[in-house]
Amino acid sequence: MRSKVIGAVSLAVAAVGLFAATAPVLAQSKTITVWWVKGFYKSEDDALLAAIKKFEDKSGIKVELSQYAVQDMIPKTVAALDSGTVPDVAYSDTYDVQAAGKWAFEGKLEDLSDILLPMKDAFAPNTLETALLYNDQTKKKGYYGFPLKQQTMHVNIWNDMLEKAGFKQSDIPTKWNDYWSFWCDKVQPGIRKATGQRLYAIGQPMGVESTDAFQSFYTFMDAYNVKLVDDNGKITVDDPKVRDGLIHALKDYTDIYTRGCTPPSSTTWKDPDNNVAFHNKTIVMTHNFTISIPAKWYEDSINPALTQEQRDAGKKAYEQDIITTGFPNKPDGTPMKYRSDVKTGVIFSASKNKAEGKEFIKFLMQEENLKPYVEGGLGRWFPVTKASQQSPFWQADKHRKAAYAQFTGGTIPFDFTKNYKFTILNNENVFAKAMNRVVSEKIPVDKAVDEMIARIKQVAG
Repeated sequence: MRSKVIGAVSLAVAAVGLFAATAPVLAQSKTITVWWVKGFYKSEDDALLAAIKKFEDKSGIKVELSQYAVQDMIPKTVAALDSGTVPDVAYSDTYDVQAAGKWAFEGKLEDLSDILLPMKDAFAPNTLETALLYNDQTKKKGYYGFPLKQQTMHVNIWNDMLEKAGFKQSDIPTKWNDYWSFWCDKVQPGIRKATGQRLYAIGQPMGVESTDAFQSFYTFMDAYNVKLVDDNGKITVDDPKVRDGLIHALKDYTDIYTRGCTPPSSTTWKDPDNNVAFHNKTIVMTHNFTISIPAKWYEDSINPALTQEQRDAGKKAYEQDIITTGFPNKPDGTPMKYRSDVKTGVIFSASKNKAEGKEFIKFLMQEENLKPYVEGGLGRWFPVTKASQQSPFWQADKHRKAAYAQFTGGTIPFDFTKNYKFTILNNENVFAKAMNRVVSEKIPVDKAVDEMIARIKQVAG
């Protein structure tokens, strides 16, 4: 009897102790609001939801998640900033290129240096630097965003169409001018003769509403070693060499249209449209700022909702028919070095639960949580951390290996990381506007470049 009493007392004491230990946690537990862009693939969203569940179980903090389409994220976020009811944590694929620099400049973002600096050594080169932005309120730079993943420019080619046109991959030139002539003057006539259809060799994004258009044009600018800003963010467009490089880049870009080597509709393409044209096999090749094109076929190959025939077609396209590669050498003969667009999320200065929001970010940035999320993009995104870049995932097939080779070969940042006003120019898409002035309104290339330069000076000078 005595032992039972002692046991009962011990249990009671233990229960009180357990309650005492958990009561503060329960009392302090909060709910944070998280806005996140809707994933391109289900596996992306599944990895995010799994990380959130782990975070909630470990921290006792509840996450109220809202996901929106990429085109809705910035309008919704701007409305939230205007009303003062911002989420505690927010991430969109478009924040870095269209908004974060401006928000940091205006003092609307929380400095995340306390999270990021302790893990600085974990980041690959040219990744964390993207989040180092200038705050005009404090008159200094800080880490006003957390880097999650990155993307760069790739070329995708239908190998079976190339062969039908009478060529093989080894026939593709590596010299700049020879490369574009090959597609226009050899592949296009070849594929049209072989099929009897009005197919096009190249899918050249040119729409003003297309981020693909300005990202692709940056690659053409890089081919001519054009730098629109210096390392301090000062514009360089008054330099005659910069103007000359812009003229060459714009001429090369628009010549593909004027020579009839890209569909006429490419002047109005939005971001999905070159993908669609490629998937429909109305073009032989296109350049795209992720490997989402082959990844679509990979997803088809493992999609249980599709028929076996459709899965087999996806597997064949991914493993055999589609090539992922890079651009030819620059006109000066040197290899292309690609722009990397590092995607960042933010905490706002007006967020109500900053401490808990930072805990969520710290948790998400841990390798075991971030790696599945990035790989859930099926190769569409490349990691920002050194450890994740060495994952076997990136050696699993030819498309991922090609992306790995481009990134590990060294990348350079976009101009908006040095001068935030380029986010405004990106939104306006002054580059695609110049293209359309040439091909639709028939103005000389040098005049279109001078108009572009004037606008760059007006906005970013």
